[in-house]
Amino acid sequence: MPNSDITGGTLGSGYASPRHAALKGLQHALGVPALVLGASYLGFGSLIHGAGLDVWHGLFSTFTGWALPGQIILVELYSLGASVLIVAAAVAMTNARLLPMTVALMPYLRAPGTPRWRYYLFAHYIAVTGWAAAMRHCPDLPEPQRLPYFAGFAVTLWSMTLVTTAVGFYLADLLPGYITLGLVFLNPIYFMLVFVADARHRARILALAFGAVCGPLLHLVSPDWGLPLTGLLAGSLAFFGDRLWSQRNA
Repeated sequence: MPNSDITGGTLGSGYASPRHAALKGLQHALGVPALVLGASYLGFGSLIHGAGLDVWHGLFSTFTGWALPGQIILVELYSLGASVLIVAAAVAMTNARLLPMTVALMPYLRAPGTPRWRYYLFAHYIAVTGWAAAMRHCPDLPEPQRLPYFAGFAVTLWSMTLVTTAVGFYLADLLPGYITLGLVFLNPIYFMLVFVADARHRARILALAFGAVCGPLLHLVSPDWGLPLTGLLAGSLAFFGDRLWSQRNA
């Protein structure tokens, strides 16, 4: 029996066709990932309402910049009256993490005969949940099925978050503030659990461990720069620690 993963998929097996792989991606997205992201975007829709923005602002944000941390920063800075230049710079810095994620995932999605434009199109859908699922599942699929699987998974989640953004906006008056904040933070918790469950990759476990130690300490040193410094330091320590470990075992 193949091993199950946290997204509801199976490892070590392919599907009947690329189309079937896309349908399986859709099916897997409608499990825990859809519940977590849907709840998070309910909170984001409520946040849009609280900032005095219209529902179409929230939908446009989700449609064009599908990355919740950057979207939250956009709304918060707008509420504070920040300039367009400051808002754009802050969102760009927040979403810069998507570049290494894209670089890491794209080699797994490439397949002979695939038009280049498809890679550019589906790169838009690389976000934390879809990226984590693809990194776990796609390497075990035949090459022609990897991009369809990711497309089915990620586009399903993206479409669902458009709906829940609107629902959260119109239900904002029914949601207490602490529930809204709690819903927004469900997604990073889920992302952490995905990596904890994937104990096959030593570097990821090391990165989580180093980050848990360095994060609180660096926040005390610099609340403004503690988070990016933690990512840089913990990621670097995990990378070099994993290489050293591998060299010693070899």
